[in-house]
Amino acid sequence: MADIKDPENTIIMTLKDGEVVIQLLPDVAPKHVERMKELARAGAYDNVAFHRVIDGFMAQTGDVEHANMEKDYNPGRAGTGGSDLPDLPSEFSKLPHARGSLGAARSANPNSANSQFFINFKDNDFLNGQYTVYGQVISGMAHVDAIAKGEPPRNPDRMISVKVASDV
Repeated sequence: MADIKDPENTIIMTLKDGEVVIQLLPDVAPKHVERMKELARAGAYDNVAFHRVIDGFMAQTGDVEHANMEKDYNPGRAGTGGSDLPDLPSEFSKLPHARGSLGAARSANPNSANSQFFINFKDNDFLNGQYTVYGQVISGMAHVDAIAKGEPPRNPDRMISVKVASDV
């Protein structure tokens, strides 16, 4: 397990193969960090599918509206929804979309991020300055690398649970 320096701004995501520890970046993207913690604390991310996973690019999840089995998982709709909270304004920064970075998924509108996010499998510099970076995997990246690939994957992997480390 990673050395957690700021438990209030650290996410522990449980996947089928183990835990992924994500250091959130409140100094860079405070609204996105608060949203992730709010949804994690509400249990909204638990059992949500990785609905878009492109080998050598990124794994996307967080559609709390359409990608949860307890609700009505629909692979055709997964990736089109968010949460019942308002969209977030962009919080672009100079931070690169490096391997293991957490980026806010959005539509063509830069101020449309809500609950969806992606984890970069590699450095994706072409995304720099276009999507909000608000976290970095500090432990468990091998578990991210093992997420089932596809758009959508035939049998999508899920976030079993997503918790704020200070709450565990």
